[in-house]
Amino acid sequence: MICNDTQELLRFLPPAARVLGLDLGTKTIGVALSDVGLQIASPYELISRKKFTRDIAQLSSIIDKQNVGGIIIGFPRELDGSIGKACHRVYAFVDEMEKYIDLPVLMWDERLSTNAVERILIEEVDMTRKRRAEVVDKTAAAYILQGALDHLNRHTDPGENAEPDEDAFDEDED
Repeated sequence: MICNDTQELLRFLPPAARVLGLDLGTKTIGVALSDVGLQIASPYELISRKKFTRDIAQLSSIIDKQNVGGIIIGFPRELDGSIGKACHRVYAFVDEMEKYIDLPVLMWDERLSTNAVERILIEEVDMTRKRRAEVVDKTAAAYILQGALDHLNRHTDPGENAEPDEDAFDEDED
């Protein structure tokens, strides 16, 4: 099921579920995971794309192992905001993925995310070209996921999805 915004995705997430972030490329899929509090995104894995069924099997394994309740996938709009070939590849991937993975999916605008990550890896981390190639896609997935998590947290009442504190009702008043 495709969600329209972060709030809709949040409504479908089970308690204590993590969110998977994906940066879909033609050769690799960068994978990132949120913490259960939906505050922090971390690079997780890089999947080398071979066949769609193998890619889905790897994603399903991560989803099962990490208690994933939703997916945010980078949606690479053109700089002017229009939808190009890369966006159509994401649409096609999500359409097929939904046949195998029954989780809410949010497509998140990821314009220039890979460029931003590469700039950080070059300027601030001083990483070699070879090492950057190994980490840029999963780091871009974390960058995309963190942007969505930040948006979610800016637009959510902190108590909105909290469980009531039962101890608060058990106190004796004198």
